[in-house]
Amino acid sequence: MLLLICPYCGVAAEETELAPGGEAHLKRFGPGSSDAEFEAYLFARKNPKGVHFERWRHAYGCGKWFLAARCTATLEVFGTYPAQTSGPPDDIIDRIKARRPDWKGFA
Repeated sequence: MLLLICPYCGVAAEETELAPGGEAHLKRFGPGSSDAEFEAYLFARKNPKGVHFERWRHAYGCGKWFLAARCTATLEVFGTYPAQTSGPPDDIIDRIKARRPDWKGFA
């Protein structure tokens, strides 16, 4: 079972206490964007086997959205961080690189 620590309230929550929100760090397109950009934003998602950045909501806890870095193949969690962050914190990147030396980096 997936276990994530909410960065706001500090509770280690099982996935049954959380609500998934999809891929994190998406570039949103608003007025003036092309149809292709808007379509890509709505429908094109990464589905990697390996390191992935996701949005989660602590639905049965504090109710806040947060982001998590984890491996989709092993369910290993590298860390969680606030949703207002524009990219993964350096300590999480270092943790990923230490465990996955072949990782290409955050894109």
